[in-house]
Amino acid sequence: MPTFDPERTAVVVVDVQNGFCHPEGSLYAPASEEALDPVTDLVSRARDAGASVVYTRDVHTEAQFEDAHYYDEFERWGEHVVEGTWDAQLHDRLDVRDADHVVEKHTYDAFYQTELAGWLDAHGIDDLLLCGTLANVCVLHTASSAGLRDYRPVLVEDAVGYIEEAHREYALDHADWLFGEVTDLAAVDFD
Repeated sequence: MPTFDPERTAVVVVDVQNGFCHPEGSLYAPASEEALDPVTDLVSRARDAGASVVYTRDVHTEAQFEDAHYYDEFERWGEHVVEGTWDAQLHDRLDVRDADHVVEKHTYDAFYQTELAGWLDAHGIDDLLLCGTLANVCVLHTASSAGLRDYRPVLVEDAVGYIEEAHREYALDHADWLFGEVTDLAAVDFD
């Protein structure tokens, strides 16, 4: 059973936004909505133990990909989570508090051109419990980026959303094999 020191641990809730987790969202996935209860349970347990909570928000301007050479999320996924829209807001079932840190990101990776690493380092955080959506996209890319930066990325397998079960299984297997760890919610222990 993995044990986490709450003073050195953050729960990173990846992209639990209306666009992905609400039935009216532009890229709604039912399994992402189903992950809401385990995500909120993990956050509550972490808070009770004194661990930090980080929320990421995937946000795009309407013009972000106009001059793209190759990387164009709108071409791949269609327009989604556009800045200033309901789609881009964190889901209202999340209990976001003033002490929590919210990272606005513009790619799949929450570390790419954001202040996330600086915030974690300033708060003495080494271990990251990752949950949210999508397992094989933003969760996986954020977790791999964390591992490459020498954080301990632990994916909480029953608190991640996905489009297809096979995508979820691939992401968890890949993370566990290459750069991180996988656990389930019941096994997470703060000490």
